[in-house]
Amino acid sequence: MQFLITFLEGIITFISPCVLPMIPLYILYFAGGGMENRTRRTLQNALGFVLGFTVIFVVLGLFAGSVGSFLNRYQTIVNIVTGVIVAIFGLHYTGFLKIGFLNKTLKPGMDVKPTTFPAAIVFGVVFAVGWSPCTGAFLGSAMLLAANGQSWFSGMLLLLSYSVGLGIPFVLCAVLIDKLKGTFDFIKRNYRIINLICGIFLILTGILMATGVFSKLARLLA
Repeated sequence: MQFLITFLEGIITFISPCVLPMIPLYILYFAGGGMENRTRRTLQNALGFVLGFTVIFVVLGLFAGSVGSFLNRYQTIVNIVTGVIVAIFGLHYTGFLKIGFLNKTLKPGMDVKPTTFPAAIVFGVVFAVGWSPCTGAFLGSAMLLAANGQSWFSGMLLLLSYSVGLGIPFVLCAVLIDKLKGTFDFIKRNYRIINLICGIFLILTGILMATGVFSKLARLLA
């Protein structure tokens, strides 16, 4: 259940107002500006970009899981604190509460072009940091779930699941960008409703965490 939630949080991060409007620009960068072998180059650089931000997020999961393991003796308090924080993130996403730093992000300069696979990896690393404030609601929720996982390994896997959820749409868009224009337009027209649904999703997740339901499920599955 936790892995499914972090995976869905990755997908929701992709369609958020922070990321989705920037997709055409990212795809242009991935293509490298040329027409020869464009599809292959775009796919290659998109994979490098995804690998770059995955490395950063998995490291964050390692850190969060390690902290959660250290605080294992205070599990009830950790559940309540992390659950309340995630619920607050949800209130921000629904629009009932405004948290300034969650509306900030870094945007790429036009002179940055990942024309090679290693450069695309660096590009992904840099923008993992740039996205973090604006995508903090869902990234933060994934990290708090990792902290509840009580081990560094489960923390890494949870953030890997988040990265896969975020990365798959990127890779698909790299090769299908022209065919997905209608889908992008639909999402943009319905941002208010989508954000409200996503916020409610976070609030419910926070409640489950605060009440210890996630911890109980983890013990049951173990």
